[in-house]
Amino acid sequence: MPSRTITIPLPTSRAAWLAAGLAVGLLAAALAPSLVPATAPSLTPGRTLAADPSGAVQEHTISVTGTGKVVISPDIADLRLGVSVTRSTVAEARSSAASIMTSVIDAIRKAGVAEVDLKTSVLSLYPAYDYPTGGGTPRLKGYTISNAVVATIRSIDAAGAVIDGAMSAGATTMDGITFRVADPARAEEHARQAAMAQAKSKAQTLASAAGVAIDGVASIGESSSGTPYPVAYSAGAAVAKDVATPVQPGTNEVTVTVSVVYLIR
Repeated sequence: MPSRTITIPLPTSRAAWLAAGLAVGLLAAALAPSLVPATAPSLTPGRTLAADPSGAVQEHTISVTGTGKVVISPDIADLRLGVSVTRSTVAEARSSAASIMTSVIDAIRKAGVAEVDLKTSVLSLYPAYDYPTGGGTPRLKGYTISNAVVATIRSIDAAGAVIDGAMSAGATTMDGITFRVADPARAEEHARQAAMAQAKSKAQTLASAAGVAIDGVASIGESSSGTPYPVAYSAGAAVAKDVATPVQPGTNEVTVTVSVVYLIR
């Protein structure tokens, strides 16, 4: 590009300075087009592609769920019972509770519950107060010790005898009994197969109605549950010596739910 020489006379007054500045500005505007690089980037928005340029075919799927349920008879019972004693002093409460609880545990063992199937679940000490009916300051009347165990009964037929023996030995609380299955794996397997069969039947019905065919499985998810049924008893319930406590375990339900994504074509 040819060189250009510009001579600017030095101004001698304010008006002269303004005139010189205006001249320089006009000259810069005139030279601007020649100073822009030939490879300057374009600010024009680029094209937006509406489809994958690779031409890859998207997979088509059908998502369904299936549920399988199996009803089984429980073979284990978990019994929660214990002793709650209030005495005027901590020492008296501890001694009395320990004596009664020892008798209760002995009775449970005699009814056929193994040592490894007995576990302490509650052991607490707290003050006991009398609260005046008309209001006023509560009065300390003593201390209460609560001691409870969970007995796992592996022969449900013996559950009634365990309850009767424990209550006769001095148990004062019975929070409930829960029935369950020792090994739910086989029941879960049958429920799982039933759930998958239901999911496949749903997918085939949907595919047939849509005029497509199932061409494989993209993914499978599973959730399961087998909720035991608790049976509550009133605390301190009286047990007649000549009548055995009836225990009806009923049935348990094992449920498996699957979520399946099938490929279609």
